[in-house]
This record gives sequence, structure tokens and C-alpha cells, in this order.
Amino acid sequence: MANSKILQFPTAAREDTSGRRLIPGRLKEARLAAKLNQAELAREVGIQRQNISYYEQGDRNPEPGTLSDLAKALGQPVRYFLSEPADTFGPQSVNFFRKVGADTKRRNDACAVFASWYAQTARVFDPQVNFPEVDLPSFEPSDSEAMRYEDEEIESIAESVREHFGLGFGPISNVIRLLEKQGILVTKFQMPGEQVEAFSFWSGARPFVFLASDKESAVRARFDAAHELGHLVLHRWIGAEDIEDKKRLAEIEKEANRFAGAFLLPRKTFPNEVYSPRVEGFVDLKYRWKVAIQAMVYRCKDLGIFDEHQITNLYKQISYKKWRKKEPGDGPDGIEAERPLLLNRVAELVLDSGRMTKSDLKSKLAISSEIIERFLSLPAGSLADDQIEPFEPTLKS
Repeated sequence: MANSKILQFPTAAREDTSGRRLIPGRLKEARLAAKLNQAELAREVGIQRQNISYYEQGDRNPEPGTLSDLAKALGQPVRYFLSEPADTFGPQSVNFFRKVGADTKRRNDACAVFASWYAQTARVFDPQVNFPEVDLPSFEPSDSEAMRYEDEEIESIAESVREHFGLGFGPISNVIRLLEKQGILVTKFQMPGEQVEAFSFWSGARPFVFLASDKESAVRARFDAAHELGHLVLHRWIGAEDIEDKKRLAEIEKEANRFAGAFLLPRKTFPNEVYSPRVEGFVDLKYRWKVAIQAMVYRCKDLGIFDEHQITNLYKQISYKKWRKKEPGDGPDGIEAERPLLLNRVAELVLDSGRMTKSDLKSKLAISSEIIERFLSLPAGSLADDQIEPFEPTLKS
């Protein structure tokens, strides 16, 4: 498996001062997660930009008051900056982002940090519980020189993956639950201020999927999950140079989209249920297959179910009915959204058993409680320190 370009951060400040040491890499990590450059963080804290550079290089240690201000500006507890990162499952692969480039660099850098934090959060429970074994087949293109999949290959791979998972060729009731059962750790997590569709990565031999938590369409979130499954089974061998090449990334994304369509709408069964080139005929199919109408129309194009004129007409109907952004069955009153359950159940099992306290968990990870709660799908405030109730004296009899 190819490794992405990993930033190597200094692990200890070089200035010889007394007291606990700022770990320079932690400051840079938190800054990237907050999508701030050095100058912006310096303005937030009221210091010179060069000081941030000194701290991140390990050339200077901030004064206690400055460290407190940095922690507040970056939304992390002070202990985060003084603690080494928790373990993950192993070296991290490339992150399969949908877009790369200057316009998405801050967003992708922030996502990469959150990915590392999520892997750390999951790994902290590994000594305590039996996670599902990772059970994913892996493929490579038959053309070893071009290293690109043909459409027919992807169709066959999607069928093979269904068979590997013990599925038939009908609708999949719950995609997220299926991924978790196969050992993939899934989280729904909204990155503040940016739209992040979804991305996936490997930490050692453990696969992870990030899904957007604010997507109103449950079926589009399912397609995102199937798309990321496509990356995990088709592209484990992909390196950073592929992701950073926009043309190559577009090809990789197209392959993952083709896989998602083939996986959710198998060619062996789905065409038999498509009976009309009118868009109204897809509404019932959407509720049965839990796939967006527009994705089903595109699948019909892939499989040659309708000719080019009929496909164009279907898209015109979708635009006329204003279904481009919101289709029938979307929204809170439509098809129910799928939720990750695995890591939430793991956390509740371990915490309820007493094998780990909330304080232990926060100390091991050191990142903010709010982020840990979101990773674990816990209600806000679940990891707040327990309040000790005062003793109520009673009168002797």
C-alpha cells in the first residue's frame, strides 16, 4: 500500500526552559484542523506571526498565558498541546478526497487531521473490545501498465463484492451497517464552514469512512458510502502522486462512482424493474432501492436501458420538477437516514463496564471532548466531568 506524504513534526521544543513542553506538531495539527494559517492564528492570539513559526518549529516554548490563549483560539484543552498523539492502527494511507488543489487545500489539510484523530479515538478502545474483523476483498486493474479499470471490470468487481459479503442482487437495506459489519469504521462528521461530501482512508489494516453529517438526502449519503467502499476495494494501491494529479483523480473518482452504481443497482436485477422513461416511474424505485432518482437515471445510461434522447428528456423532467437538489423522499420526512452505530456501541460498552472512565478516555486522547463525542455519536455533554453531589445529612433517630 502506498503511503501519502506525511508531515513530520518535531516532537519536542529545543529551548531549554523549565516546566512542561509544548509539542510543536500538536500546535500545527490543531491550527490545520481550525483551517488557520500562522498569520491568522497570530492575530487571534495577539502575537507576532513569527512566534507561531518558532513554536511550531520547536525553537521556542510559549509562556503559560500564551499557551492558554492558543488553546482557546484553537478549541483544544491545554493538555492537548502537552501530550504526544495517541496510537493509531498503523501508517495512514492517502485520503481519498473528491477534489485537490489550492482551493481545497485548507479543507483537505483539516480533514487529514480529523482523520488521524478519528483513528486515534477508535484505536484507544482496541485493547478492550473485539472489533469486527476486516473482511474486504482487494482488486487491481487487469491492465497493469495503464492501471485503470474498464467499466466491465468494475461491474464484475461490484458483483464479486456483493457475493463476498453474502448479499443477493436486491436492494441493500442499510449500507452503513453493512460496512461496519465488514470491519469499516464509519463516522458522520460535519467539518465547520466547509462542505465535505465524504472521504476514506486506511490506518494500518483498518479502513475508515467519513460521511457528511448535514446531508439532507439519506439516499445520497448511502451513495457516498458505497462510493467510499469503491475506493477501499479498488484503490488501496493508489499513491499520493495519483491523488495530487487532477486528471488522474478525476479518473479514480469516476471509477468509484461506477462501482457505487453497480453495487447499489446490480445489472442482473435493477434493469428488470425499470418500466418507464417518465421520471414519475422512478419514485417508487427510489423507495425500494434507496438510491437517488438522478443516480438511477445515470445508471440507466450506463446500462443502455434508455437511449440518449430518453436520458436527456429524463434530466429535463427532473429540472422542470425542481428535483435537482431535493427529490421526493428526501428530507426529515422522507427515507430514513442511516447512522453509524459500531463505535458508539463500543464506547458505551467500555465506559459502562468501568474498564475505562470518561476521564481516562479524555486523558488518553487529549483532544477536545466535543470532537470525541461527535466521533462516538454521543450526545453533546456526555463526556463532561461528573458532578459530585453534596452529602445530605440526616437526623439521628
